[in-house]
Amino acid sequence: MQADIPLTRDLVLIGGGHAHALVLRKWGMDPLPGARISVINPGPTAPYTGMLPGHVAGHYTREELDIDLLRLARFAGARLIDGAASGIDLHARLVTVPGRPPVAYDVASIDVGITAQMPEVPGFAENAVGAKPLDVYARSWRAFREAVRQGARPPRVAVIGGGIAGQELAMAMAHALRSDGADPQVTVLEAAPVPTGTGDRAQALLDRAMAGLGVTLRTGVSVARVGPEDVTLDGGERIPAALIVGAAGAWPHGWLTGTGLPLEDGFIRVGPTLAVEGRDDLFAAGDCAHLTHAPRPKAGVFAVREAPILHHNLRAALTGGAMRAFRPQKHYLKLVSLGGKAALAQRGGLALSGEWLWRWKDRIDRKFMGKLTDLPTMAAPALPRLRVSGGDAGTKPLCSGCGSKIGGDALAAALTALPSNVRDDVLSRPGDDAAVLAQPGGGRQVITTDHLRAFTPDTALMVRIAAVHALGDVWAMGARPQAALASIILPRMSEDLQARTLTEAMAVAAEVMSAAGAEIVGGHSTMGAETTIGFTVTGLHDGTPIGHGGAQPGDAIVLTRPIGTGVILAAEMAGKARGADVVAMLNRMSTPQGDAAAILSDARAMTDVTGFGLAGHLSAICRASGVGADLILAAVPVYAGAEDLAASGHASTLFPANRRAARVTGGAGARLDLLHDPQTAGGLLAAVPADRADALVAELRAAGHDAARIGTFTDGPPGIACV
Repeated sequence: MQADIPLTRDLVLIGGGHAHALVLRKWGMDPLPGARISVINPGPTAPYTGMLPGHVAGHYTREELDIDLLRLARFAGARLIDGAASGIDLHARLVTVPGRPPVAYDVASIDVGITAQMPEVPGFAENAVGAKPLDVYARSWRAFREAVRQGARPPRVAVIGGGIAGQELAMAMAHALRSDGADPQVTVLEAAPVPTGTGDRAQALLDRAMAGLGVTLRTGVSVARVGPEDVTLDGGERIPAALIVGAAGAWPHGWLTGTGLPLEDGFIRVGPTLAVEGRDDLFAAGDCAHLTHAPRPKAGVFAVREAPILHHNLRAALTGGAMRAFRPQKHYLKLVSLGGKAALAQRGGLALSGEWLWRWKDRIDRKFMGKLTDLPTMAAPALPRLRVSGGDAGTKPLCSGCGSKIGGDALAAALTALPSNVRDDVLSRPGDDAAVLAQPGGGRQVITTDHLRAFTPDTALMVRIAAVHALGDVWAMGARPQAALASIILPRMSEDLQARTLTEAMAVAAEVMSAAGAEIVGGHSTMGAETTIGFTVTGLHDGTPIGHGGAQPGDAIVLTRPIGTGVILAAEMAGKARGADVVAMLNRMSTPQGDAAAILSDARAMTDVTGFGLAGHLSAICRASGVGADLILAAVPVYAGAEDLAASGHASTLFPANRRAARVTGGAGARLDLLHDPQTAGGLLAAVPADRADALVAELRAAGHDAARIGTFTDGPPGIACV
């Protein structure tokens, strides 16, 4: 029997660069017991540099370009923190990430890449975009290309910087604009008399390729300033441009300057082991690092080759093992896209070009991406050979969040056995969103409790979502949040990690509750098999809280948030959901709905959509109000990716019980199935007068909620029909 090793040390990877992505893959293949891993990155994906020119030219989709860091993190057993690091306290070992508590580390590594911003050029920050960070540039390019297609912008581009990177991007943009039927004017501006980084033979091939695409290379020219529609050169000449891209060299991230790290021209100085000079707990790799023992150009090939050494040395730093040295190669092959499906290969003074080289480059790039996307599927434990009858039931991994709730039928059966009318000051029956209690001085108090099995290892994010989820019952009854008790179960970990985790959790809980008007007054904490976060919340109402009853025939049905959290979380557990879809959903789930409840304060009936799905909670209103419901299936908002995942067979653990408990007539397909999908931190579901519905939805959307009018309550027996 394998020992249960508690978590004892924190490894934090700052940035989602190529070296860190490869480290995550290797970690997933051979985890280190006792280590808790965190990845900090602004966004759930990181673009692969080798395929960026092909994406710009139109040969690759955005999805093919992106490394899905969330899937890699799940594979490695790591938490992905969606945010950009802005500082490091080397003494306290804390990483600053705006919008959340500091992230503590025992060992950390930095792989944040570089920028191509040009702060010394007046007007660049306001009117141009750097070629790096790549995701920012790629987003700006796609928007510009679409504007040219629509005739809103002229196809004029200026690239500042005439090295290989600048020429490659210029050709890619020219090719794409030509493919769209435009007549592009692309100008590359280089300050040096001759572009650097290429030999004579290679530059001759590049010149010929650029000429074929109509790209103009201007050398020996210096940029004086950048305007909204042009680049002004020294001497006053103006180069018209609707898109201006900076590709002149590599610039370090500015936040590194204030960290106290040893820097070389802004880049982090590291030795042969990739450890930061003077530190045994901090490493750096990729373009943000300066190899003091073997300086090299900023090129992705070195980050890729650093990854195995970095992986080994991070584990050595956590275990006290011996370090290895990184020895970069002196010469390396450069493969440069030439706009269309042709490429240039250069090594030393040798250079060739042709379509076959692009096919070779394409195979190399796809092989690299395949390593990071085609992750091995770990086999599930085999069932015992001898087991009791029915022992095959429930062998699917249990979902987290509300997907792990007990089915509604079982819950209802248990609640009907409870005694009633025990106290005169308890005014509601079990089954309401929250219990209603009479206040001695008039008015009403509501009380509710909710607990969630963690579906993300990011404790701060999990606490935020759990708090919003628990507050949902209070908001749904039109009450003002008052007080909260926190209940936190953590997996086994050392006392240091307990303190770190609880401090982080309670800081976030206090922030969410305070913003909602409630105060945390205590709670309970313990260790257990897995992370579980819960809150008991009270609220106040001056009159009669909004309940499930009260909907009238003809009232409109309004929903404030998309559905699909259960299926997306189930697919994410299986490594099948897109990281971008998951992170977008989690960000929406963590957004409070107190302002939405205020907008819907005059609703005739209201509930929040949680574990029993939209159909289950709508059925509850129908039963309590004695009405039916006509639901417009196409009008129900759905999280991105949820419908495709449902159609592929992904479903939450609670889905079958939900479907049995709330019958829906009419409709078909995956979108119908999503009506029974258990929601966590779901939207408010309200019955409002039909003549006010559109105005309320507009007000909700103006406040930032994905609200929709999804149907009408009818004069009929309780039930739901899709129309």
